[in-house]
Amino acid sequence: MNKFDLLVFDWDGTLSDSVAHIVVSLQNACADMSIAIPSESQARQVIGLGLTEAIELIAPVLRPQDHALFIECYREHYLVPGNQKLFDGARELLAECRQRGFLLAVATGKSRRGLDTAFREAGLEVFFDASCCADECLSKPYPEMLFRLMEKLNVEPHRVLMIGDTSHDMFMALNAGVAGLAVSFGAHLQEALNVAAPLAIVHSYPEMRSWLMQNA
Repeated sequence: MNKFDLLVFDWDGTLSDSVAHIVVSLQNACADMSIAIPSESQARQVIGLGLTEAIELIAPVLRPQDHALFIECYREHYLVPGNQKLFDGARELLAECRQRGFLLAVATGKSRRGLDTAFREAGLEVFFDASCCADECLSKPYPEMLFRLMEKLNVEPHRVLMIGDTSHDMFMALNAGVAGLAVSFGAHLQEALNVAAPLAIVHSYPEMRSWLMQNA
């Protein structure tokens, strides 16, 4: 029997190799708004948060009434056709997890519009039983996304594994009382991931597959 019933994946930096594109899109949006452009490291730190929370950290000089314009600037740079590049092995792993009887879900800092676009472009929506986005509930690291997914899919916390590339993902897992598996090839460095005490940190999709097959 599987140890977990539900595997919850983050999107950007975990399934989608999109971190570099997000960083550039955030930097370009700041340039459009004529405010200080964050460094790559600063931009990486907010990946995984909802856009409102990200703006408050990387563009604190913006007035709340200007957030909507920043978001539109960001989306103009980010939402371009063909920008959804999955990590090698992601599709195959999802298919194998489905075959092994896992429920699959996505918990993401993307908006619903952004995730639905990503699903269509990547052709992955068929793999997932549910998803939750940052514009539908409190952003990571609050646990509301996981609470909603567990309620919808009728799964207890001890039967859930959260898989993500940021400390926001891992702290959300801790706050929800579920286990976390971190990946080191996304937005946050391994040192930041260690702070949130995941069950393990994997460094590639082959290593993730091996860990899941042995431990999940």
